[in-house]
This record gives sequence, structure tokens and C-alpha cells, in this order.
Amino acid sequence: MRFSMFGAAVSTALVGAAVIVGAGTACAAEPVALPDRIGLHLTHEETKSVADGPIPAVISMMVPLNRIGVGLEADTGIYKDEHGGVHASLRQAIMEAANHSDGTVTIYLNAPGTRNGRVLDIYQNWN
Repeated sequence: MRFSMFGAAVSTALVGAAVIVGAGTACAAEPVALPDRIGLHLTHEETKSVADGPIPAVISMMVPLNRIGVGLEADTGIYKDEHGGVHASLRQAIMEAANHSDGTVTIYLNAPGTRNGRVLDIYQNWN
């Protein structure tokens, strides 16, 4: 039951992000569906909008940080310890991608019981 509440809240936040980002312009967020997760690949402009908006804080209030995974680019400035723990907020991970001229993020909502119990995964992308 607890995951259902988190899943519903995160799904709502993802949909809200797409609506907020797309307000006034055509939304170019690309949906991604995999067998064990669904998500959105955001454009650079959408990534910047999400980083500057309330979505990272809202998600962080609903999903415990130990249930959020972050896939960092090789040349990231964010500290990752020897156990794979990322020492940054969700906003910092998204903002780092947004600060690159071609930076984007892909946000996934994971199926229950998959991905070592993580509810949400964020992947940075830039060249």
C-alpha cells in the first residue's frame, strides 16, 4: 500500500512536470516504456524548466532519498562514494544536466519490487 501511494504521487509529479514544462508550448517530452519502468526523456529546455521549478522538491518530499537512483555522466562534478551513493539532491542532479548546453535528463518510475527497491531513477545525458 505504501508503494502505491508513492507510485501515485510520483506519477502525478511526472505528469505535472510534463504539463508545467509544456505549458504554452508543445511538449516534446518523449515517453519511454520498458518492461519494468516507465518514464520521460526531457529536452534541454524542459530539463532547465524542471531544475528551476518545484518538481524536484515535491518529489523529494514524497519519495525518500534512498529510493531515488541517479545515473551520473562520466564527467560529473557530483560526488559518488565507493558504495555507489550519490551525494547530491535531486535538484542538483537535474541542474547539473541543465547547466550543460546539450544536457537532458531521463526520469523513470520503476515497477514495484524492481531496481533494488528504488521508486525513481534519474539519468543525466550530455555529450
